[in-house]
Amino acid sequence: MDVIVDAGVPLEELPSEARMRQAAAAAAAAAGVSRRLTLCLRVASDEVVRELNRQWRDVDAVTDVLSFPMQEGPGLDFDETLGDVVLAWPFVKREAARLGLDARAHALHLIVHAVLHLLGHDHAEPGETARMRGMERRAMRELGLHDPWPDDRREGGGRA
Repeated sequence: MDVIVDAGVPLEELPSEARMRQAAAAAAAAAGVSRRLTLCLRVASDEVVRELNRQWRDVDAVTDVLSFPMQEGPGLDFDETLGDVVLAWPFVKREAARLGLDARAHALHLIVHAVLHLLGHDHAEPGETARMRGMERRAMRELGLHDPWPDDRREGGGRA
């Protein structure tokens, strides 16, 4: 996994590169993939992510994480790159504070979430949502981190 940190993003605030790799590997394991993943993770400013979101999704707003799959359909080629993940670090920090989470732990959850998207998983339908959230929970447990969807247990699930 290549990790690119844009200028201006404070390295000391981020999870370590090793921890980010662990998050990607935990996502793969939770999805039943035992192969090594090839992908690019970029940590960027809100402005960069807003522009990517506008350009590629026609949404003129910043978001926490974007995933750009380079492969589609069944039968992913793990010898080729799966795609790119882009985190908006300032947004992630604000979101973590709002949720009462450690920013590094929240970033690792978002990496797990985005890698699952690169592996072909989605949350467009309720059944898909429950399946994907289950994988996220397994990955987060493997990382020794919080349950990213604690309200599901009380409310019986929901959409992402």
